[in-house]
Amino acid sequence: MLLSNLDLLATAPGGVVRLRELILTLAVQGKLVPQDPNDEPASELLKKIQAEKSRLDAEGKIARVKPVAGLADAKEPFELPSAWLWAQLGEITNYGATSKASAIQPETWVLDMEDIEKSSGRLIQRFRFAERPAISDKNRFTKGDVLYGKLRPYLNKVMVADEDGVCTTEIIPFRCYGPYVPQYFKIVLSSPCFLDYVNVRSYGMKMPRLGTEDARAAPIPLPPLVEQSRIVARVEELMRLCDALEVKDRLEATQHAKLVRALLGTLTDSSMPEELAENWQRIAAHFDLLLDRPEAIDALEQTIIQLAVRGLLSTQSPGDVPVSIGDREKSISAIPATWSRIALEDVLLELRYGTSVKCGYEVNGKPVLRIPNIKGGAVDTADLKFGVLDEREMVKLCLEKGDILVIRSNGSASLVGSVAIVDAESEGFAFAGYLMRLRLKREFIEPSYLILVMQTLEIRSQIETPIRTTSGVKNINSTEVSRLAFSLPPLAEQSRILLQVAFLRRRCTDLRQQLASARQRQSQLAQALVEQQSVATI
Repeated sequence: MLLSNLDLLATAPGGVVRLRELILTLAVQGKLVPQDPNDEPASELLKKIQAEKSRLDAEGKIARVKPVAGLADAKEPFELPSAWLWAQLGEITNYGATSKASAIQPETWVLDMEDIEKSSGRLIQRFRFAERPAISDKNRFTKGDVLYGKLRPYLNKVMVADEDGVCTTEIIPFRCYGPYVPQYFKIVLSSPCFLDYVNVRSYGMKMPRLGTEDARAAPIPLPPLVEQSRIVARVEELMRLCDALEVKDRLEATQHAKLVRALLGTLTDSSMPEELAENWQRIAAHFDLLLDRPEAIDALEQTIIQLAVRGLLSTQSPGDVPVSIGDREKSISAIPATWSRIALEDVLLELRYGTSVKCGYEVNGKPVLRIPNIKGGAVDTADLKFGVLDEREMVKLCLEKGDILVIRSNGSASLVGSVAIVDAESEGFAFAGYLMRLRLKREFIEPSYLILVMQTLEIRSQIETPIRTTSGVKNINSTEVSRLAFSLPPLAEQSRILLQVAFLRRRCTDLRQQLASARQRQSQLAQALVEQQSVATI
C-alpha cells in the first residue's frame, strides 16, 4: 500500500508533490473512497442541476450564454464508477457569467492572484478595499463560490471563498446551478487531469491564460452529492498528512544544515595545517551522513575555498619568493610568513568600465560580453550580442586573455561582484557598461587565483556592504572594488593552491554525480510506487 511507503516518498526528490498529485488523481477517478450503492447516482444530481438552471433561466436570473459543444463525440479521459457521469463545466456551473463590482465598501475583501498560493490554493494574505484601493475592474463573488485563476493556470491557483468579496478579472468566480460541494470542484480543477486539459488549450506566450469557452467545455467527473463530501473529507485528511511530511522534511533539512555548518566550522577554525588534518580525519569518517544532500556538498566546496586562501591546503616552500607588496591591515586569521595582506588595487594595472553602445544579435561589429556571459567564474559565449564601436573605444575595451570581468550593476545583489576570467576564445571582444574589467600585474597574481579569492565569504561581505540601490538597480563602484582586501601568497604557491583546489573540486563534482544517481534511483522507485497505486485505492 502507498501509505506504508510514505517515508520513501517523502524523502525522494519531489516525492510529496507526486503524492499530492496522486491523491487528487485518485479522488477524481472515484478510487479514493469506497462506492456506496445507496448513494443517489449522479444522473439524478444532474437532473436537479438542469432543473435549477432552467428555472433561473426562465426567471431571467442567469445570463444567456452560447451552448457548450457536447461530449458525445469526445473521448472520455478515463473510466468512471457506475454511479458517476461526465458533465461539462459550462453546463453545470455559471463559469464565465461574472458580475462586475461597482461601488466597493472599505471593509470588502479584495482578492488578487498574488494572494493565493500556487498548487495548494491556500490564502496567503487578505486585504480589504481600504488597504488595497481597486482601480481596475473587479469581479464580485459570494461565500461558497469556487475561485479559479485563469491567468497562468499551470500555477494551479484555485480556492473556495469563505466570505463575500471582489477579485481581479483574472480570477473567475463560479458556482454550480444545483446542489454541490464547492471544495470538490476545487479538487477537480486542481487535479493533474484538468491541468493536462488546460495546458493544451492555454493561449499566450508570456502570460498564458485559459479561454472562457475552453474552460466551459472542460469535462468534469461528477460523483453523487454525498460522495463529493466523502471525497473532500478524505482529500483534506491526506493533504494534512502531506503537510506534516513536508514539515518533517524541512525540519530535518534545517537540522542537517546546522550539523554541516558546525562540523565544517571545525575545519575553518583550524589555525595550522596539522590541526586541519586532524579535524579532517574526524569529519571524513562521517561523510556518508554529512554529504547526503547537494547543499552539503556546496558547503564543503566553500569550505575548501576558505581553507585554500588561508594557506591551509598548500605547503609553504623555502624557495618561494615572499610577497613584497601591500602589507595592509592583518586578517582575522594568521597567514604564512611569505604571504602579504593587500588590497586589490595593489595588483591592478588597470580598471575600466565597459561600453554603453547598443547591442543586438545581428552579427554587426564586435562581440560585446554582457551579464549573461558571466557564469561560474568563466566566460560563456553561447548568448552573444554585437555592437559597433569606434576604433578609439575598441582599443580601450579590447579584452585580453587573463583579464577579469566583474559585474558592477544588476537588479539582483547576489550577482553584483560575480566574476569571469577571459579565455583565448574571448580575446578581442568588448564588454558592456555594467561590467568592469580588471587587468592584473601578472608578476604578482594569477588571474585564476583572483577568481578563487572573489568566491570567498570574506570578499562577498566586502562587496555587499557598500552596495547601493539606484532606480531598483544594485551598484558597486570601481573605488570599492579596488579596495577589496585579501591575503596574497607567492606566485609559486598560488599555482600549488589552484592545483589542490581543482583536485578537491573534482572530488566534489564526483560526489554530486553519485548523489544525483542515488536520488534518481530513489525517485524512480517512488514514481513506480505512485504509478502502481494509480490503479488502486490508497
